[in-house]
Amino acid sequence: MYKTILVTLDGSQTDRAIIDHIKALAGIMHSRVVLLHVASGAPAKYHGADASGTEVEEGNEYLRQVRDEMRTAGVTADAELAFGDPAREIINWVKREGCDLIAMSTHGHHMLADLVLGTTAIRVQHNVSVPVLLLRAK
Repeated sequence: MYKTILVTLDGSQTDRAIIDHIKALAGIMHSRVVLLHVASGAPAKYHGADASGTEVEEGNEYLRQVRDEMRTAGVTADAELAFGDPAREIINWVKREGCDLIAMSTHGHHMLADLVLGTTAIRVQHNVSVPVLLLRAK
């Protein structure tokens, strides 16, 4: 059912909920998982794939750790680092690469904060045609 699952990660504690959930789901469904983190600091926004520095190094290391965790659990996993606006980059990835499910943790803002802040999850959900699994972090 879910051949390829895109798991978006922001590098915060909220990721743990979606990592654990998808690790179990992908194992049952024999899904391939692609982990995507978007570097969104000034260097990433202005230099794109040519960006370097702490944010890029830490993002790549975090992706390697989560990818290895998935693989240790028997899940086929790849990891990619994108650069720029998280929602835009997630949407572009889905349109370019395709997937059967997008899985994201949310911070659990309230309705007013979501409207004002325009959360990444809401922007992604309204701009893709594949199912989006939103799991609220504890």
